[in-house]
Amino acid sequence: MMKLRILLGLLLVALGTAALIYQEFSFTTEETILQIGALKATAEVEKEIAIPSVVAVGSIITGVLLIVLHGRGK
Repeated sequence: MMKLRILLGLLLVALGTAALIYQEFSFTTEETILQIGALKATAEVEKEIAIPSVVAVGSIITGVLLIVLHGRGK
């Protein structure tokens, strides 16, 4: 059975790699533009969030360290 540390390490490596490949993600929210009594006007707004490369590389390094240190602990 895989240990939790290995699973967490693999997850960090996968997320870090995806962050390096995509570098940003976007999502759509619905925001209220105007509201007068029961009348409400909304608009869909697309927002983008950039993922710094330092965070992605740090995630990969941390994941690899978790995996390697687990193997050395035996």
